[in-house]
Amino acid sequence: MNIPNVEKQSMKLQTKGHKRHRRRFSFLEGWLYLLPSLFLFTAFLFYPMVRTVYLSLFYTDTQGKPMAFAGMENFTALLSSSSFLLSVKSTFLFVLYTVPVGVLLALGLALLANQKLAGIGFFRTIFSSTMGMSVAASSVIWMFIYNPSIGFANRLLTWFGLPEMQFLLDPSTALIAVAVATIWMNTGFTFLILLGGLQNIDSQLYESAKIAGVSTIYSLRKITLPMLSPTLFFVITVSMINSFQTFGQIDILTKGGPIDSTNVIVYSIYKDAFINYNIGSASAQAVILFLCVFLVTIIQFKLGERKVHYQ
Repeated sequence: MNIPNVEKQSMKLQTKGHKRHRRRFSFLEGWLYLLPSLFLFTAFLFYPMVRTVYLSLFYTDTQGKPMAFAGMENFTALLSSSSFLLSVKSTFLFVLYTVPVGVLLALGLALLANQKLAGIGFFRTIFSSTMGMSVAASSVIWMFIYNPSIGFANRLLTWFGLPEMQFLLDPSTALIAVAVATIWMNTGFTFLILLGGLQNIDSQLYESAKIAGVSTIYSLRKITLPMLSPTLFFVITVSMINSFQTFGQIDILTKGGPIDSTNVIVYSIYKDAFINYNIGSASAQAVILFLCVFLVTIIQFKLGERKVHYQ
């Protein structure tokens, strides 16, 4: 009488064992798929990050080898250094110059290019063309534009009856000049992302607005911007992080000058690490930069994500 019950119990145990075996196999299989990515992240992200934090706590020789434990002295020396504080100021000013203007410019171009007009594809290609240019090539173009003798910028000023300027040699204009070049370089990417976001908005919303007699500006405020808010949030976050990490155009156009007016933190890290061979100080600056970007991103998520509409 108890034999069937025994068989049922044994079958249940076998089924449980089989399910447990499948779960283990799936778990191991998942880790096998993740291993290449984990290896790359460990080699090129996690290890350099940990190593940078480690070196920031030491005095180092010219080859970057730790010589003596410094504790927080590298950080205190930086925070009391007028040169580093000027770099922090230049970095935040650069972000302030590039991100809002760049996003607004790209948004305006995207709104224009989203219109259903004949030949609009040509303008979409032109607006996004800066994506195909490297930072080095773009910087060389702007170096010629800002050239005091043959540059187009001074010729334009002359046509309007204004005095010529030394854009990259004047401390009061150098950072703005690099910011203008950076906005031009990044417009293509930002424009393309925003245009994709605009084209994903349901056209029936605009048709309903036209039937209701709603104005274009009202449609922009109540339909376009709310529906585009996830894309705008992504673009602003990425643009801000990229601005904090700007290096190439600074190196080619000004090399941190004149009088350190364009010496942003990333370029200051480069000079300390590869010109002055002060790896400990450069690592401390890298840690401070990481903390700045991390805090700004958290604040942006806390304040900006409230206004994002995902439906």
